[in-house]
Amino acid sequence: MNARRAVLALVLLFAGAAAQAAPLRVGSKNFTESIVLADIVSLEAQRHALTIEHRKALGGTRILWRALQEGSIDLYPEYSGTLTRELLRGIKADADLATIRAALQVQGIGVSEPLGFEDSYALGMREDIAARDAITTISDLRVHAQLRFGLSSEFLDRDDGWPGLQRAYALPQSPRGMDHDLAYRALADDAIDVIDLYTTDAEIPYYRLRVLTDDRHYFPAYRAVLLFRLQALRDTPALQSTLDALAGRIDVAAMRAMNAEVKLQRHPERAVAATFLGVTETTTAGDSRVRRIAQRTLEHLGLVGVSLILAIALALPLGILAARRRRLGQVVLATSGILQTVPSLAMFVFMIPLFGIGAAPAIAALFLYSLLPIVRNTHAGLVGIAPELRESAAALGLPLRERLYRIELPLALRSILAGIKTAAVIDVGTATLGALIGAGGYGQPIITGIRLDDIGLILEGAIPAALLALLVQGVFELIEYRLTPRGLRLIARE
Repeated sequence: MNARRAVLALVLLFAGAAAQAAPLRVGSKNFTESIVLADIVSLEAQRHALTIEHRKALGGTRILWRALQEGSIDLYPEYSGTLTRELLRGIKADADLATIRAALQVQGIGVSEPLGFEDSYALGMREDIAARDAITTISDLRVHAQLRFGLSSEFLDRDDGWPGLQRAYALPQSPRGMDHDLAYRALADDAIDVIDLYTTDAEIPYYRLRVLTDDRHYFPAYRAVLLFRLQALRDTPALQSTLDALAGRIDVAAMRAMNAEVKLQRHPERAVAATFLGVTETTTAGDSRVRRIAQRTLEHLGLVGVSLILAIALALPLGILAARRRRLGQVVLATSGILQTVPSLAMFVFMIPLFGIGAAPAIAALFLYSLLPIVRNTHAGLVGIAPELRESAAALGLPLRERLYRIELPLALRSILAGIKTAAVIDVGTATLGALIGAGGYGQPIITGIRLDDIGLILEGAIPAALLALLVQGVFELIEYRLTPRGLRLIARE
């Protein structure tokens, strides 16, 4: 009995130590300012003996909000206007921090004191175009229906974005959605005339843009704050010291300067955050391009490999079932086909409530996308076997299982392997979207490259992804050649 108690005590001790050592997870949205703020939080936490894991560039507001609610992350930078107009219902747009805090507390979420600056939405134009048309306010846009609007996809759908703004100002334009960072390039190239801005964007002075006055005061105040899970604060009371240390510490000029260092001078976000805090951030050989590509390759192979193995384990039996039971087979094929029609990014996001943030939801989404090619090709390969061959196997008295393993599957092998190869190649490309939910892989440098307008980073993810797809295709063609019986290979040549 004493030995059992000792073992139990040791288990509890190690479990407690593991829980205590687990890092706090800070998330950031897929834009520079959010990433810099999350790095500032991480570095400040080190001063208070805390360890924080930064899950970088996870996507838009709703993804981060849901991840926080479900405990996939513990804190992330947000803005008061986004809380009052987009995330919280039933409170006024100009609600004070006490009201916001009370509304959040019901959901188990806390909010820090403001970090010291505001970053509001705005509309902007090139100075020369705005001067030509005498446009200084958002109201002036009403009489210029010909202007081409290019707005970020999130702004197009937010309650505090385009739908409300269009109603408030009776704007006649029909905008098109695009990535926020790419919109600046399109504006500079005269492909569009009006874009949405963040007022701390470094590109505003760089591209000589005119920020249009919000003369009807549509946009609320967007004070930067940190949202955190109250349970995380209870588990790690020292987190409060980090929150207090950052309150009121960052003004608009400092934030705009940090954004400029990252976007225009190509400095790493974490190095910029370290400079702001006055701490030393060392870089190692692990930051080299070769090491980064190696790490992303392992992450990408993990996503594709695990999802494909799981898909094969389910899709092969489903394909066999579909071939044996024709009516049921139509249901199986139709269901797997419907899964294939779901937009890729939507599928990844749908998995977050079930699996949280990271590799798990990405693997689940890729698993579902892999089913159709394998099920369909398994079904087609088995159904396409000549009836006389089946009759010959039956005449020999072979049981159904023996017929399947000795006759039918070998004959259908080429079709089955073709389906697996198709699924694998699709997965290699689709897995790049996993970076939007913290799964890593080749999508990470691609997303970062788009955000920083860095072609080198984009190619750092795109070229290895393309090479991996070609390698996967070649490997499966070799496997197909090796596993196909010699007689069938000769028939195929003829």
